[in-house]
This record gives sequence, C-alpha cells and structure tokens, in this order.
Amino acid sequence: MTKECNNELPLLVGDVGGTNARFGLLMKAGEQPVSVKVFPCADFSNIAEAVENYLSGIAAQRPKRAAIAVATAVTGDRVRMTNHVWQFSIEETRRLLKLNQLEVINDFTALAMALPLLELDEVTKTGGGGPVPDTPIALLGAGTGLGVSGLIPGGGAWLPLQGEGGHVSFPPVTEREIEILRILQQRYQHVSAERLLSGPGLVNLYQAHAVIEGVQADACTPADISAKGKEGQCVICAAALESFCAILGTVAGNLVLTLGARGGVYIGGGIVPGLGDYFTDSPFRQRFEQKGRFTDYLAAVPSFVIVAKYPALIGAASFLLHTEKK
Repeated sequence: MTKECNNELPLLVGDVGGTNARFGLLMKAGEQPVSVKVFPCADFSNIAEAVENYLSGIAAQRPKRAAIAVATAVTGDRVRMTNHVWQFSIEETRRLLKLNQLEVINDFTALAMALPLLELDEVTKTGGGGPVPDTPIALLGAGTGLGVSGLIPGGGAWLPLQGEGGHVSFPPVTEREIEILRILQQRYQHVSAERLLSGPGLVNLYQAHAVIEGVQADACTPADISAKGKEGQCVICAAALESFCAILGTVAGNLVLTLGARGGVYIGGGIVPGLGDYFTDSPFRQRFEQKGRFTDYLAAVPSFVIVAKYPALIGAASFLLHTEKK
C-alpha cells in the first residue's frame, strides 16, 4: 500500500462471491461507487465474461483500472474460487478486459478497507463500549462462506489483513456443540468454522440438531432456516439459528483476542445483517464475552453489524486509489 496516487477515472470495482458478482464504477475519489449491478455467477462461464457483460450495459467511458474482490485466497496469478467453479489468471483476465491495471484481492480484505469509510447509518452497534483509537479492528462475516480479516494501524494508515480465518477448526464450547462436531466429523475430514458459520453451515447446523433430537430434517434452505428460526416457526430451525449466533460469538471473541482488536469487531456477510433485532438479542454477545479471565476485556470491545449495501465495492475502490500502477 502506498499513498493515494493520481488515477484515471472511472475505476471499475467488483465484489465476487460464491453466489453473486457485483460491479460498479468509481467516478470520483471520495464518492460512492455508482451504476452498481448484481449478477448470478452461475450465469457466466468465467469472470471476464461477467465483467464484459457489465461493461456492455453502462454508458460511461470504459475503465482502464480495476480492483475486484473475490471470496477466496489470492496468493499469486492463478485464482481459484473456494465456493464457486471459477478459476482464472489475473494477468490473462487483465489482457482480455484491455485494462492497464487489474488488482484482485480477497473480498474481506476489501471489506476491511471499507470500515474507516462507513457512515454512522451504515453500521448497527450490538454491544460493548467505545472503540479504542489506534488499535486493531476485527472483521468477520458469514455468507456463502465465512470471511475473516482485520485492520492494523501503522504509520498513519490502516493495513488490511489477507487471511483465511474462516477455515480455522470449529471450536465447540458446549456439550451440544461437541455432539454437533461429532456428527459433522462423519461428513467432513476437517470441520472448519465455515462448515457452521455460512449459508451451507446453517443447513449443517439444522441437520445436526435434527439428528440430536431424533427427528427427520426437512429440505430447508439457509433462507428458510433464518426466517423460520427468527419467527419461532420451527423448533429445529430456531435451535440451528441460536447455535449459529453463539458459535459466531465464540469465533469473533477468539479473533478479537488474537488481534488485540480493541477498536471493535465488525460483522458483515449476507446472513447477520438480515437478522435485525434477533441478532442483537441472540447469544452472540454473551458467547463473545465468555472468555474467563478476559471477560471484562471483551465486554469493553464494541461489536457492529455492517448494514451498508455494497461495502466491499467501497473497500475495493479505496484499495485501488492507494495502490500505484504496476
């Protein structure tokens, strides 16, 4: 990362998850991306095709620089999506799209870059005290997968982390969670946190609770489980959603302790923002703070739910604005 550089505008920004691809244009530094459109990834055979489809539908000048956030680790030129079939070369994609510069970064690295830029009405506080200035900030969120990142203060700027914390081992706390782990170990070689804290993870939790209760699990989608669990329309769905929030609290508390993130923990992704007041009243905060001798430490750390519509696009734009052309 470097200081903000002179940029050709507009800039293309993207956020590609396991289900949807979102694209927009940054017309002026400091403003929100515009002309944002969302496409199902399954409609395209590769990422270049999706971008071309987006660009063909806009009237603005074709961008020469782009930053695209993707829901997977980015460790070199070859990118393989974790929860989707796309794989691509960054350099080949840059040439196909006739770009002077293409930056591809982890989606939660982009989301982390957006945190200092979010407005007050783009986050909802769910507990804790005030953020301690100039201390790390933690970030995680569940959607198609589980993303994890953070911001580290340094030299008057924020340094985003690019990691794969969603794939740490699931940390059971209660006897029932230990039983859930045993059930999932019969299906997966490694039961990661993502196996429970994601859309598919909600289904895993629902099915595991059904096994424990000795009842037949219905064919429920993550949206079904969230909706029925929130409204108490299904006992098993309610148990699954409660477990989801509690386990998220454990993982979030672990992340805050690891990073020393007294600047707060932010929750993004597609699942939690849709839970509204249910999440605030859920076991999340109790489990987040349940760390023995460090309970008081965590009780002071604020937690926020990100309710901004396209925050990763804001972060991708910020990343590109502060990255020199190669």
